[in-house]
Amino acid sequence: MSNSLTITLGIFLLAAVVIAIVGTQIAKLADQLADKTGLGEALVGVIFLGGTTSLAGLVTCLTAAAHGHAELAISNALGGIAAQTAFLAIADIAYRKANLEHAAASVANLTQGALLVTLLAIVLLAMTTPQMTLFGIHPASILLLITYIFGLRLVSEAQKKPMWGPQPTPETQVDEPQNEPLQNSELGTLWLRFGFFAIVTAVGGYVVARTGVSLSEQIGLSETLVGGLFTALSTALPELVTSVAAVQRGALTLAVGGIIGGNTFDVLFVALSDFAYQEGSIYHALTQAQSFAIALTILMTGVLLLGLLRREKHGIGNIGFESFLILLLYLGGFSLLFFGMPGSQNL
Repeated sequence: MSNSLTITLGIFLLAAVVIAIVGTQIAKLADQLADKTGLGEALVGVIFLGGTTSLAGLVTCLTAAAHGHAELAISNALGGIAAQTAFLAIADIAYRKANLEHAAASVANLTQGALLVTLLAIVLLAMTTPQMTLFGIHPASILLLITYIFGLRLVSEAQKKPMWGPQPTPETQVDEPQNEPLQNSELGTLWLRFGFFAIVTAVGGYVVARTGVSLSEQIGLSETLVGGLFTALSTALPELVTSVAAVQRGALTLAVGGIIGGNTFDVLFVALSDFAYQEGSIYHALTQAQSFAIALTILMTGVLLLGLLRREKHGIGNIGFESFLILLLYLGGFSLLFFGMPGSQNL
């Protein structure tokens, strides 16, 4: 092993360890903030935890788009969403008491899932409509931002004033914010610590992504695996760590909300990449492979929503049917995408 490869591998592993340690702490702080502020786990998951763990992927996408690599930028965003959905199945495996989607069922998480499908559908529609731009920006990018903000409002309303809810069972973990009175200094300290760990997580995720690409190139992996799969998995590593850490703390709604919330935030990468892309509409620079990836992600999210609605207590390997199907769809879909579809070499 060359010195260069050894150094790159060492940096990669060090960054991964930092993410693992800091990810556990940030999940703990997010759980505390959900209680102390009264916002609840679902809302904190979608806005703060999901957004924080997605920062490394955002930097990667914007950098690629600004340099004219539209397919790499969008592939990283879409691949990250699919990977994070699969990570939720891994979090389900880590929770042994019952199926995670049974125990963490909430109207807020269902609303987030529906928002994610809506955002992905907008991207798919933009790719198939005539090319149009306003000051170099496709109207769909503005629509994505507006829809996301409106969706957050719906999630907040679903959290505070739900019109219906899941049938409680002994395995159901209900998110009930304690909303304990705190001094401003105490709450400020929590926010500062969360912000510090968020920055460390973002930097660690970016280092993992960049060194991961470098490792792949040095080892001799194909550009397909480097751009579409390896980078996406690397930038999604913080989501895996924080979701498993949240599950181990019993913050199940936070774990599910963090993953789905991170996914909805990741769809905004497409809109923001369109702002950074200087060669026209980024949606029309994509290929059949990206359309397939979006459809696959919508299917995986649909399966997740069905699992949240059905609420199977135990299933295959002590996980729900949706976790098993999500893993199967992810592995099978991306195997087909990378090795069996025309244009897959561009993803």
